[in-house]
Amino acid sequence: MRMITRTRSLLLGAVAAAALAATGSSSSATAKTFTGTVGPGFTIGPAMHGNKVTKLKAGTAYRFVIRDRSSIHDFHLSGPGLNRVLTSVPFTGTKSFVLRKGSYRFVCDPHSGIMHGRFNVS
Repeated sequence: MRMITRTRSLLLGAVAAAALAATGSSSSATAKTFTGTVGPGFTIGPAMHGNKVTKLKAGTAYRFVIRDRSSIHDFHLSGPGLNRVLTSVPFTGTKSFVLRKGSYRFVCDPHSGIMHGRFNVS
């Protein structure tokens, strides 16, 4: 019985170590993350470390995480090879995307007159 318990403990330890090693070497760990938020009020826009994003450096992988905090807004993003509503009007929650080099425009379609902006990945 001791042998089975000991073997099981060693096996669980090896699995845990492999899981930690895999998360440390993933490609998402090298990508820089910045966030886009929409709502709960009439606000929309990207930020990194609490600062408004208007330009990002070239040669860096960026992971764009959108936090949609209102069911009356959407987050529509247009840019290189992309023209898509990333979060729909009834959606609330978080989604993430990887962006390429280029100029991007974001807008909340139902409130496009007041909720819009631009940023560059160059």
